[in-house]
Amino acid sequence: MPQESGTTVNAGARGPAIHDLVIRRAHVFDGHQALAGLYDIAIDGEEIASVSAEPLRGRREVDAAEGWVMPGLIDTHIHLYDVHAVSGPDSMRAFEEHELPGKLGLFLDHGITTVKSVGDPTDGILDTRSKIAAGALRGPRLLATGCGITGRDGHPAVTVFGDNPWARERFTGEVDSVRQIRDLVHHLADREVDAIKLLSEGACAHSGGPGYLWRNPVFPDGVELIRLPVELLRAGIEAGHERGLRVTVHTTQQAAAREAIEAGADGLEHGVTVEPLTDHSLIDLMLERGITYTPTLWIDDAHPDARGNLKKVAEAGVHIALGSDTFSGRGLFGANTLEEAELMVAAGMTPAQVLAAGTSGASRQCVRPDLGAVAPGKRADLLVLNSDPTADIGSVRDLGMVILNGELTVGKRDLDL
Repeated sequence: MPQESGTTVNAGARGPAIHDLVIRRAHVFDGHQALAGLYDIAIDGEEIASVSAEPLRGRREVDAAEGWVMPGLIDTHIHLYDVHAVSGPDSMRAFEEHELPGKLGLFLDHGITTVKSVGDPTDGILDTRSKIAAGALRGPRLLATGCGITGRDGHPAVTVFGDNPWARERFTGEVDSVRQIRDLVHHLADREVDAIKLLSEGACAHSGGPGYLWRNPVFPDGVELIRLPVELLRAGIEAGHERGLRVTVHTTQQAAAREAIEAGADGLEHGVTVEPLTDHSLIDLMLERGITYTPTLWIDDAHPDARGNLKKVAEAGVHIALGSDTFSGRGLFGANTLEEAELMVAAGMTPAQVLAAGTSGASRQCVRPDLGAVAPGKRADLLVLNSDPTADIGSVRDLGMVILNGELTVGKRDLDL
């Protein structure tokens, strides 16, 4: 049964205050749970000022008509630049001018107000981040790791970018020594990235040894890769932590997941997908270390064990963050994130658990405590839905309004002025 959250609700919001914007008569999912009753949500500037069971007044008002308000969704694992179209300066420029604006807008149109890029060209993605922040581009709040860091001849350098050397040099950072990985992490930190992503392995199981085959329908014969050696993995994580950055690691196997966690990783991108998760002590280790598990079912659902593994870690209480692994060329940006949420429910999570993974859980993964909650003092990134997402995750598609930084960016409801 929905319950009130004392840390969220300001039931005594009285007095003559007139707020910039008030959403009236709404059910609320606050990022953790559904609140009992109906509330008015007040916004001043870019922040939520009040969540009140009593009526509030606003210079602008919108009647939610007993619909639902929740935090904007956060997708913690995307790839924004088209890895197939970008192969030189001219195609990069063409993509940024003609394709990128539309892709960014799609996220907002689907209710995703924050995205985290985990492996785009460093210069391009940081420039895009700056343009969005300055208002020169319409798009969600963009967080970025810059290039993904992998071993020399690792994934995705010789897989995705094997025949695209120009992009390989910019989308990936290949290292083969402790000094190189430390220097690269510190360079990215100097560029003010939001986090660090390391790639421990490719995307399929291997038989052991330093090399193994990465198999994918695009590469039926397999591509031989070099695993990121554990001493480099540990050095990259330590360097990231020295700069106050969260470090997550791309894994697909239990052994690699354990290796990453023991090396000090903060989270697993993909987690365990290519084999059943049978090592219960690994789940215990995730709990002990406060690991965040990002399942990326949108890309990994073809693996028969991916859903079951997510169910196991979720039931154990491991932190889960929503991340789709969206990339150009398949599906639709924004819509893919909503499909990810639906796949997580199909895997056995409740709608409320998935909503939390896409809001408060994702904000934890991104170290952005100002996001992912409907509460006073939090960033006013809000969705107004026409139906109950805690009963049916498909309700996230029944979108009435998107508010980003306190401003209406997508709206199908009239504001009362």
